[in-house]
Amino acid sequence: MMEAKPKRRIVTENGDTGEDLVLATLIGNGDDVGPLVRHAFEMGRPEPLVHQLKNVARKKEAEIEDLCKTHYEEFIVAVDELRGVLVDAEELKSDLASDNFRLQEVGSALLVKLEELLESYAIKKNVTEAIKMSKICVQALELCVKCNSYISEGQFYHALKTMDLIERSYLKLIPLKVLKLVIERRIPVIKTHIEKKVCSQFNEWLVHIRSSSKNIGQTAIGLTASARQREEEMLERQRRAEEQNTGGLGESAYTLDVEDSEQDSVLKFDLTPLYRAYHIHTILGVPERFRDYYYENRLLQLQSDLQISYTQPFVESYQTFLAQVAGYFIVEDRVIRTAGDFLLADQVETMWETAISKIVAILENQFARMDSPTHLLLVKDYVTLLGTTLRQYGYEVGPVLDALDKSRDKYHELLLEECRKQIVTAITEDTYQQMVIKKEADYENNVLSFNLQTSDIMPAFTYIAPFSSMVPDVCRIIRSYIKGSVDYLSYGVNTNFFSVLRKYLDKILIDVLNEVILETISNNSIGVSQAMQIAANISFLEKASDYFLRHAAQLCGIPSRSVERPQASLAAKVVLKTSRDAAYLALLNVVNTKLDEFMKLTENVNWTTEEMPQGPHEYINEVVIYLETVMSTAQQILPMDALYKVGVGAIEHISNSIVSTFLSDSIKRFNANAVSAINHDLRVIENFADERYHSSGLNEIYKEGSFRSYLVEARQLINLLSSSQPENFMNPVIRERNYNTLDYKKVATICEKFKDSADGIFGSLANRNTKLTAKKKSMDMLKKRLKEFN
Repeated sequence: MMEAKPKRRIVTENGDTGEDLVLATLIGNGDDVGPLVRHAFEMGRPEPLVHQLKNVARKKEAEIEDLCKTHYEEFIVAVDELRGVLVDAEELKSDLASDNFRLQEVGSALLVKLEELLESYAIKKNVTEAIKMSKICVQALELCVKCNSYISEGQFYHALKTMDLIERSYLKLIPLKVLKLVIERRIPVIKTHIEKKVCSQFNEWLVHIRSSSKNIGQTAIGLTASARQREEEMLERQRRAEEQNTGGLGESAYTLDVEDSEQDSVLKFDLTPLYRAYHIHTILGVPERFRDYYYENRLLQLQSDLQISYTQPFVESYQTFLAQVAGYFIVEDRVIRTAGDFLLADQVETMWETAISKIVAILENQFARMDSPTHLLLVKDYVTLLGTTLRQYGYEVGPVLDALDKSRDKYHELLLEECRKQIVTAITEDTYQQMVIKKEADYENNVLSFNLQTSDIMPAFTYIAPFSSMVPDVCRIIRSYIKGSVDYLSYGVNTNFFSVLRKYLDKILIDVLNEVILETISNNSIGVSQAMQIAANISFLEKASDYFLRHAAQLCGIPSRSVERPQASLAAKVVLKTSRDAAYLALLNVVNTKLDEFMKLTENVNWTTEEMPQGPHEYINEVVIYLETVMSTAQQILPMDALYKVGVGAIEHISNSIVSTFLSDSIKRFNANAVSAINHDLRVIENFADERYHSSGLNEIYKEGSFRSYLVEARQLINLLSSSQPENFMNPVIRERNYNTLDYKKVATICEKFKDSADGIFGSLANRNTKLTAKKKSMDMLKKRLKEFN
């Protein structure tokens, strides 16, 4: 060890530099010397580096040599051991060679067997694969046979599912290209065949469902009509129960019968062919094409259904036409509700709009052609049933109801004209004699039914009604008009149509009934009995107008109390009252004309007689007899107010006739004897007026307006002409008390004619120089003062 150190120092001394030490350190540490080499070559001075490397190599060799010298003994031992190992390895190699030989001898036979085994395995694999491929082909062929069987049996859905199974699970696995190619070519052909067959079956269903639509629609509309009838019957029972309760008949309960109508609401028709066709087309991947095909064909069917035949009257074909449309859209509703997304709501809406516009056009055209209210009502009723039926399925039927509402006036015009003819017939054929009722049933039908009774007590039969047969006949006509109007207005646009009905009720009463009555009244050939009976009839028709209003309210479902108020009465009631007054005037005109024929004062009275009259003129007895007949008949027929008007009118006319006769130009002069005779006549009339006024019971009603009071002008005139001091007329107090109804001008004219002397030239000459009496002086004074006053 001590010898080694001098040697290292010698090396250093022999030329080691600092760079050599750095390089030796890098190599000793295992660092990369590449950068130093690269740098040396880049600098163009590799020689120093090579020299340094050589120095490092020499140094390392010296170190190895020192190390070997230090451990040489150990190295010799290791070499000996290595030689021993080589000997053992040779022995082991000899043993391995011997074992390998024996193994080769034994393994040769096994290798032959292994090769045979592997060959067997290969054959088995091929056979298994062949079996598997054969099974696939057999299964595919079995499915093809099954598919053909399904097609022949018409089970197209199963056939398509089988083909789908073949395509998805077998077609790619079929090893035989020929078989695979055949199947691939036949599948599209089979699908096309199935599609054609399904479309053919669907077309047959289209024909069938169209032919069934009429029955479907008629059944549905019939169910709606039955439901409507049940509802009307229920409302009628309810109305009767309310009337009984109102009439004070005690507790009267009613129940609402509710029937199970679920079965009625189910219409049975088969949509299976449609579902099958749509499902198959969906499986075929062409659902849109089938949807379009269905929509186009159904739209063509609808357009055909909406065509009407003009060779057949519409009133004979409207039910078939409307039922066909109803059945069509009931089917469409079922389709859209049960077939999923097959039919779109917009498509159904388009079809409905097409149908509704066509129906409205047809109805408006046909309504314009109709001239019978019955036909129009029949069509209207069926149309409303159609609307109610289809509204249950969600269809908007407003335009159809609007079309009905537009024809409302047309219907009522036809109905009004029909009723006009009936009313004219009833009035013209009336005998104007009081109606004789012999049975209670006739009394109920002709009197109680229209609230025409004058007493709540059932009369004894035979009963003589105060009206003629025209009144119940007209009431029945008006009642039928109300029923016809309600039938048309019901189930229309306006649910509360009472105001509309009221307008039409006023129209028939005013424009028809009242006009016919006025035409009858204006007829110059009308007699006293006729005029009196007409006036009585109008009074009862006026009373019946309240019944008409209540009846209309009941049919409209309006509470009776709402129309029983005075302000709720019909305008026709006022018009009929005016016509009744016109009838009274016509009656009075006839009576007055007859009175004028009886009286004829200018002919029946000697206005310048020299004899004092001993009593009334003969004509006055005829007047009284006539008045007695008129008043007796009027008391039996007319109400008390009308009786009073007739009596007042006749009495007042007599008074006016007396006064007007004194004023007449045909009377040039008269004397006190003529005044006395008229006074006798007037007293007879006054006595008759008082007797009739009290015997008729009018004195209890009109206490301040007796018949005698309407003779006051004639009485005051006669009293003035008979007065010993006629000049008192000019005294305001006396005139107000005794002569308040006399006119100055009339009195002046009449007094100028008053000559208290006999009618003869000799009488005039004989009395010319006679002393004027006090009465004459008073009369002359009155004449003078009246002239001054005028």
